[in-house]
Amino acid sequence: MADNKTKPTKVSVSAFIDSIKDKDQRADAKALVKLMQKAAGEKPAMWGPSIVGFGSHHYRRLRQPPLYV
Repeated sequence: MADNKTKPTKVSVSAFIDSIKDKDQRADAKALVKLMQKAAGEKPAMWGPSIVGFGSHHYRRLRQPPLYV
């Protein structure tokens, strides 16, 4: 079975958001991270080069190894 292509990285979420050129989009991204962090109860983390995620989930699948996302 193949591994997940998207994996958590050590890249800084704030550095990723600060790299957004448009100031309105950057402000929206900061507000969204704050909202999602409160809703998920998890700290933000980069998954791959451009996905901000909050926590992970363990999917149980029949007859296959577990899938962590």
